[in-house]
Amino acid sequence: MRFYEYESKELFARRGLPLGPRHVVHSAEEAREKASEIGGSVVLKSQVLSGGRMKAGAVKFADSPDEAASHYEAILPIVVNGETARSVLVESKSSISQEFFVAVTWDGRAKSPVVIFSDMGGIDIEEVAESHPKHVSKTHFSSLYPITPRVAKEAIGKTGVTGSDLNKLTPIVFELMQIFLDYDLTLAEINPLCRLEDGSFAVLDGHIDMEAEARGNHKALLKDLGIGDDETRQARPPTEFELAGAAVNAVDHRGVAGNVVEFDGDLGLVIGAGGGSLTLFDAVRNHGGKPANYCEIGGNPSMSKTKNLTKLILNKPGVEKIAVMMNVVSNTRVDIVARGVIAGCIEAGREPSEAIAIFRIPGAWEDEGFKILKKYGVDYCDRSVSMYDAAGRAVAKMQAGS
Repeated sequence: MRFYEYESKELFARRGLPLGPRHVVHSAEEAREKASEIGGSVVLKSQVLSGGRMKAGAVKFADSPDEAASHYEAILPIVVNGETARSVLVESKSSISQEFFVAVTWDGRAKSPVVIFSDMGGIDIEEVAESHPKHVSKTHFSSLYPITPRVAKEAIGKTGVTGSDLNKLTPIVFELMQIFLDYDLTLAEINPLCRLEDGSFAVLDGHIDMEAEARGNHKALLKDLGIGDDETRQARPPTEFELAGAAVNAVDHRGVAGNVVEFDGDLGLVIGAGGGSLTLFDAVRNHGGKPANYCEIGGNPSMSKTKNLTKLILNKPGVEKIAVMMNVVSNTRVDIVARGVIAGCIEAGREPSEAIAIFRIPGAWEDEGFKILKKYGVDYCDRSVSMYDAAGRAVAKMQAGS
């Protein structure tokens, strides 16, 4: 889940990172008032979850409170990658001497966190890495053992930064590493991290992504930041369909039947089992299918949760059929899932044999589950059919009907 910039900066401020005066505003008059309070030149930034604000014209500088109010009115309706502003951040304009980039994220191949640092901030790090590779460093560190500022200093020093700048940057980068670990983040980024003309450093922009499954561990923080339980924050505000999926999953504690992400395809997916949901989603696309959604099901969800998830997906405009597929899991009862999806089809006014393109969930009580599916004429397969082939069968049915 992604934080807005103002939320990221609030967390940074709590951890002592250097930031200038700033205020979130929701009206032109409030923008005028806060710009006057800050004094001098200010910058106004659209608060959206995606990047590209500057290119879209959603970041503007103002030299007076009246100009700040005018810029607020101009920024608010600007659409940035499909998003309109939730609010506008007004903060002091800084006199910049040099810009740096620092991010902490997870390296899946190395299976460890990594600090990415550059002494060329303010632009896309991919562009810097391609054009000026010596100005970008990658330094891995442990998520299990205690870390020290030495790792941060090493990451900075690799790019040629020395002396006073190295000493001042090290505690900032080290604290960002700590924030990444303490709050179960998948990304903690500052771009740019600037040296100002007076020699001090300041965070001018920040981005934070938190592991969605870690929300329960950080309820107090999310509440303090005003992040509601219904906000999925997947690089954009949640759709009504996604909110409905979260509501289905929140009904009771038994298993998972939700974590829904909306797409614009015609094949609904009820999929799961660890990484199996991602594997199955990719398999459908590799076969030429068009997923209507991504979701997760597993951990032995109740029949009611499975039924309501099925109904939600089948009632999504454009969905012609669903594919119900999982990896091999021992604790998810096949008969309960079968009952749930069939009940969901019936309550959605659909014939199970026509609505379910394929059912592939091997596991506990599978013989009983297969009997139920056979009774309703649903096409099913056991573990002898791979996940990839099951996805292919579902896509083939979709293509045959088009």
